[in-house]
Amino acid sequence: MSHRHFLIHKPYGYLSQFAGEAKKKKLGEFHDFPEGIMAIGRLDEDSEGLLLLTTDGRMSELVRSRKIEKEYYAQVDGLMTDAAVAQLQTGVEIGIHGVKYITNPCQARRLDATPDFAPRTRKIRDDRHGPTSWVSIIVTEGKFRQVRKMTAAVGFPTLRLVRVRVGDTWLGDLAAGEVREVPDFGL
Repeated sequence: MSHRHFLIHKPYGYLSQFAGEAKKKKLGEFHDFPEGIMAIGRLDEDSEGLLLLTTDGRMSELVRSRKIEKEYYAQVDGLMTDAAVAQLQTGVEIGIHGVKYITNPCQARRLDATPDFAPRTRKIRDDRHGPTSWVSIIVTEGKFRQVRKMTAAVGFPTLRLVRVRVGDTWLGDLAAGEVREVPDFGL
């Protein structure tokens, strides 16, 4: 059987699934996907960015493994400090379903420039609430709302979260809601 692979820029407000709650917006609204398509990993409803879709369960297992990096750009409340970046890099304590968990060490850095993303469909907030900054966080694990919990743990709650890379596959110029079929993910 020949498997099919897709990239999608999951917009804010959509679920990373094809079935479920009738009132929720789902990925199937963007494309006529083949039978057996599945999202590799998830982005919560409030997150956006690169999502890989496949009909190959083994590919899904590989991408979700700790061998593959996932990079996120997070817009946080306040100006991220060097100390907070250092904490993210060494691992922080977060709660996962009521259980304390220490995240694995990761790569984290402040972004010097604001990423060139289209405005989100729902406004985040305006400047009168204080400054924001952007940070890149690269993880190999994927716990429930992990990146959001990590930035909050170091005192900088996430306001906007965009996954920009999975392995060697980048979001690039995909517009929100755009789907692109690819021969493979180049991992």
